[in-house]
Amino acid sequence: MKLRVLHICFLLCFAVEAHASSDIDKMSAEDQAHVVFSGYDVLIENVQLIDGTGAVPKQNVSVLVRDGIIEKVQPSAELLTPRNVKKIDGTGKTLLPGFVMVHEHMFYPAPKMGELNAYPYSFSRLYLAGGSTTVRTAGSIAPYGDINVAKAIAAGKQPGPDIDVTGPYLEASPVIAIKQAELEDVESIERTIDYWSSVGVTSFKVYNNLSYEQLQAAIRAAHNRGLKITGHLCSITYADAARLGIDNIEHGFAVAPDFVANKQADTCPAPQEVFGSLAALDPDGDELGKLIKLLIENNVALTSTLPVFEASTPGRPKTPDHALDLLTPELRQSYERIWERIQKSPSASDSLSRLMRMEKRFVEMGGTLLAGTDPTGYGGIIPGWSAVREVQLLIEAGFSISEAVKISTLNGARFLERGHLIGSVEPGKRADFILIDGNPVNDPHQLENIDYVFKEGIGFNAKSILEAMKGKIGLY
Repeated sequence: MKLRVLHICFLLCFAVEAHASSDIDKMSAEDQAHVVFSGYDVLIENVQLIDGTGAVPKQNVSVLVRDGIIEKVQPSAELLTPRNVKKIDGTGKTLLPGFVMVHEHMFYPAPKMGELNAYPYSFSRLYLAGGSTTVRTAGSIAPYGDINVAKAIAAGKQPGPDIDVTGPYLEASPVIAIKQAELEDVESIERTIDYWSSVGVTSFKVYNNLSYEQLQAAIRAAHNRGLKITGHLCSITYADAARLGIDNIEHGFAVAPDFVANKQADTCPAPQEVFGSLAALDPDGDELGKLIKLLIENNVALTSTLPVFEASTPGRPKTPDHALDLLTPELRQSYERIWERIQKSPSASDSLSRLMRMEKRFVEMGGTLLAGTDPTGYGGIIPGWSAVREVQLLIEAGFSISEAVKISTLNGARFLERGHLIGSVEPGKRADFILIDGNPVNDPHQLENIDYVFKEGIGFNAKSILEAMKGKIGLY
């Protein structure tokens, strides 16, 4: 707990220092070119507000920001315009909190399957441009890169979201990526957690093939340091992980091995067995209901990562051109070739809609659902676009836009123990929010029309960052 408290104090102290000077001088000229609001207080008038608490959207609201902190949120007719503020006309626009996404990475899949390459320069800037003001990197292949980028952002040297750095994957044999380590025993798990927590990692993630004993050791070691631990599970069931005290499980129920008949202990079933068992599962039945109840009783949050599963579902739309333009030609061609092959599959799968129904039921029964995008698979899940896509898919799953925004903002902030600072547009919180040109309540596609992303009261031109990063994923 002491390490987590120190980490939070560091972020808080920096936020105060940064806004005392209102200075962006530490950033390169290239990055400063994207800043449109800095060094003065801001009043956004007559805007539609989706505040992140789950409340219905409010019309004709004014939001006053002073020194990077939200001072007032009031009906525009009631708020007297202060002197010496920069005014923004919010007519026809929508304001919502900055996204708090908890399954992100600083890497992207190479055309050769199993190869992952890190692009911390472009990814950190693109996450911000796509509306994410806080992210957790749910597994790293280059932990020092993630740590150093997080430090650079916290020091004001570059734009980007606050980053909760997850350590290298805690995985046993076989690994699926050449940059992952094979941890052989309990001692190797403990050594890994001990070292990386000492150099700046703030959470951990277990992966497919750990044994029950290794998972138990990983949870114990992380919790002894006051850190949280999540998992992409396969060899261990969700139920067993919940009983052991895991904090979070990734991908909703999409990879749950709990329903595989005659599953062997400490063994990861074949993918077709897992997917087959889930396809045969009644999303509204008692079997899933019992698992959901167990997860809730043990305070296990689930992370929804719908975009990465949409990418492998026939009949779903292709990643839009404005997102694909961020890739090098080689990465774009690789994605498009595989996407076209998937579209030629004999029949459209209903696995995505079933996954959506399971996540909706989890929330309806009282579970805590978080949001992330997971830019892995074969590609196409691209920072700068993917966070918005996750929110759109949550809406498609049956959540109201207010519920979808809360899952993608305040739920994540609370899970990261920062709900008192970020995650909603409320007085006293940090000015982390997104200004959208349009009304996504009527048309969720308008979520993509991001004009400005504010972080700590500094406003960045999202379109300017996206333009500068065209073709950069695959380079740096």
